[in-house]
Amino acid sequence: MEFSIAPLKALPSLRSDCLVVFLQQSAEGSGLLDAEAVDAAIAEARQDGDFTGALGNTLLLGRVPGLASRRTLLVGLGAAPSDARAWRKAAAAACAALKGRATPHVHVACADGQQPLIEAAVRAFGDFAYVYSATRKPDPEPACRVESVQILPPSRQAAQARARLERAVAVQAGVDLCRNLANLPGNHCTPTHLGKVAQDLGKRHRLKVEVLGRAEIERERMGALLAVAQGSQQPPRFIVLRYDGAPKKQAPHVLVGKGVTFDSGGISLKPGAEMDEMKFDMSGAASVLGAFEAIARLRPAVNVVGLIPATENLPGGTAVKPGDVVTSRSGQTIEILNTDAEGRLILCDALNYAERFKPASVVDIATLTGACVIALGHVNSGLFSPDDALAEALLEAGRQTQDPCWRMPLGEDYAEGLRSRFADVANIAGRAGGSVTAACFLQRFTKAYRWAHLDIAGTAWKSGADKGATGRPVPLLVHYLLAQEQGASTR
Repeated sequence: MEFSIAPLKALPSLRSDCLVVFLQQSAEGSGLLDAEAVDAAIAEARQDGDFTGALGNTLLLGRVPGLASRRTLLVGLGAAPSDARAWRKAAAAACAALKGRATPHVHVACADGQQPLIEAAVRAFGDFAYVYSATRKPDPEPACRVESVQILPPSRQAAQARARLERAVAVQAGVDLCRNLANLPGNHCTPTHLGKVAQDLGKRHRLKVEVLGRAEIERERMGALLAVAQGSQQPPRFIVLRYDGAPKKQAPHVLVGKGVTFDSGGISLKPGAEMDEMKFDMSGAASVLGAFEAIARLRPAVNVVGLIPATENLPGGTAVKPGDVVTSRSGQTIEILNTDAEGRLILCDALNYAERFKPASVVDIATLTGACVIALGHVNSGLFSPDDALAEALLEAGRQTQDPCWRMPLGEDYAEGLRSRFADVANIAGRAGGSVTAACFLQRFTKAYRWAHLDIAGTAWKSGADKGATGRPVPLLVHYLLAQEQGASTR
């Protein structure tokens, strides 16, 4: 889908398959210049009781006298929208009203005070148009028949609107890449495939990319990652991406993404029901690649490093066993009490590797625990960090993008359950507070820098009839990194 900006002028002569107008509940007119015909249609719809302006309320009109557009869609904003959620709900309602209709070219009017509509429209129409087609034929009658969306801000706001659109389109490209990767089945999206995607990303955007194979991983002494990988015939990969947008002296921000391309649980085998969804266990890795897609398009003045440990977790004669003790890259030994707690094993080696960059911050992203789904459901990602400022920056990025997270506790009292008689640490504690004790395990490997952990087990994909990857938390990550650029410029 193509997105563009054009100044809002000569509205009556604008030729469009559908003109979309967003209205507050209490507004008498559209607030648009040269929009007498639109205002007359709005007044008539309100008088007839066909349109209230409540949030998400829509009314699709045919040809309106005085307008060249084939259709006009009125969309309610409710009271003055105060957050990203309201804008997104309104934009999603517009998409729902156009479902299945032949409206290839859509124009979205953007009145004064409606600039947040730009990001909301790109996200909503981007999600509306998304179709997974890598391993299936497309539907003969697609739900979305929109090909292009042109946003029409007031002329004096065109430059600002263009900048917002550029950012929104870049984020959506990252979301789409994340979704495409996570939706691939495990026999297609292998660790090797993730490495090739990273290399392609590097070629397209002039990024530095290094893909370590088994021999290089062994030289790095990543014993925890190798332990998880030893049950699979697919060779592991450790992927390093670098975007250098600032001077070398500026410390980078590091993103670490869990890349388990299929998780059977290993010897601690998962139940068969819904095991197919364990192809999504590399969503953390996919979100890192998606964030790099967006950042590389936007070229902010910030340095970013991406680290992706990638492997399968399978049972077999060579697979790691419950009770085995392995040595991580940090030198700490780990008693593997449950082979299905593998994400923290591959992450701990990556988190230790991150020390070499002397980072300004490190954020790891992982579909880490089912316990986080029980705690927070499918709305908020779990956020863990001992650093208040870093946690607040990530929370704010989530609020700005309607990609929310919720801060969870950490502490020695929780970490007590990880004690082992046979190693420095066990890889699991009891069932209680499982998402917290998993984060406590990771925290042991992050003493050298500011660190946060995002558990996206409940938000990275949807089950049921809408099964598929969501692309979260790419929007959160990108906005967090862009905010670091702004912070660096003021220091």
